[in-house]
Amino acid sequence: MKITKDTIIGDIIDIDPSTTPYFLEMGMHCLGCPASRGETLEDACMVHGINPDELIEKLNQHLSK
Repeated sequence: MKITKDTIIGDIIDIDPSTTPYFLEMGMHCLGCPASRGETLEDACMVHGINPDELIEKLNQHLSK
């Protein structure tokens, strides 16, 4: 799976729960929130003031291992 700005956060965590620390590291502590299950990565980053490209890069590097 390749993560993009349009990828749903819940889908990322479902595919690989070991990605959770990357969200927490960036300040996204709302992973248990029902909204995160249907929120795109870009939308969540915008709400939290996070650069989505930085998080996408980290997640894709992790998933490529």
